[in-house]
Amino acid sequence: MPPRKSTATKTLDTTGAKIGEPVPKAIIDTNTASVGVPRQAESDLQEDLSALRKQIDALQQRVANAAQSAKGNAGDAMRQTQAAVKHHPVSTLVVVAAVCGALALIFTGRRAEPPRRYRYRPALDELRELYNSVRDRL
Repeated sequence: MPPRKSTATKTLDTTGAKIGEPVPKAIIDTNTASVGVPRQAESDLQEDLSALRKQIDALQQRVANAAQSAKGNAGDAMRQTQAAVKHHPVSTLVVVAAVCGALALIFTGRRAEPPRRYRYRPALDELRELYNSVRDRL
């Protein structure tokens, strides 16, 4: 059974805006039926700015530390590579030649392959021959 409708009427709120009164452009709060920007707590802008500056300084320090670490790791890798080349010059040349040969084979292998539209397709040729023979019979 559906719920019964209430027949009691609600009273008109006369404390709000009057008819014809301009409506301010602001936030409308449906919970409290108020229009306007709610009061904000007083805050000190200097404190906010100083906190932001501290955060920026901390971020700059982290970035500087990360860059220094990366620079140090790159320097270590360069020194290790130089030491390996000095101690094993022949094997280094063999490794470099093998890498260059592999890259050359990869790049020349791709260029030597004919484009897709010029490749020989026997199935297509057979279909063409079948079509031509059927066409000749008719």
